[in-house]
Amino acid sequence: MLNKIRPALGRVLTPVGQAVARTGVSPNAITVIGTVGVAAGALVLFPRGEFFWGTIVITAFVLFDMLDGAVARVTGKISKFGAFLDSTMDRVADAAIFAGLMIGLDRDGQGPLAGVALYCLVSGVVVSYAKARAEGLGYTCNVGIAERAERLIVALVAAGFDGLGVPYILAVALWALAALSTITVGQRFAAVYAQAKDGAGARNGAGNGAPDGAGKTPEPRP
Repeated sequence: MLNKIRPALGRVLTPVGQAVARTGVSPNAITVIGTVGVAAGALVLFPRGEFFWGTIVITAFVLFDMLDGAVARVTGKISKFGAFLDSTMDRVADAAIFAGLMIGLDRDGQGPLAGVALYCLVSGVVVSYAKARAEGLGYTCNVGIAERAERLIVALVAAGFDGLGVPYILAVALWALAALSTITVGQRFAAVYAQAKDGAGARNGAGNGAPDGAGKTPEPRP
């Protein structure tokens, strides 16, 4: 759903990417640093129940990570490996966020809600894999009510407000994410099934196979 604002976001990030590029840092380094920062914030602070500060740290590194595509564009350092690294690190970051929430909730005695967080983690992986596999088979799969950007926004906003003491917001958000992710998987299955039934798509391994991302450029980079 938020894919529609990516062109505008790219124009905003380009000047920042130019400034970062002048420091000599590579797009790959930005990707890795961003992922490590997100994972550290999620796996160190969330398990301790520090949902607000964990959200602040994670958000800062998510925003930093969004610069990798901008730096790649302005430096011309674009390759398929960069796209592969970016997508893979996104999965690591997502897993860390929901694993951290799960551990924090379980330690707080909220076992059932921790189970919902685990379901959100798994269903999010399936959402991304369904698109990657479909595109690898030559189908289009740009559908879904809850792609990565939407899932991150809902989870982090809810975790932040929970850390500020707002009751029930994290529970409502996680249950909503579980439902929306399930619907998204169904939407992608339906879209691919319709194309397969109509004989659309070349089963030759075509397609970029890139899972959905948040604010990332679609072109490959190093």
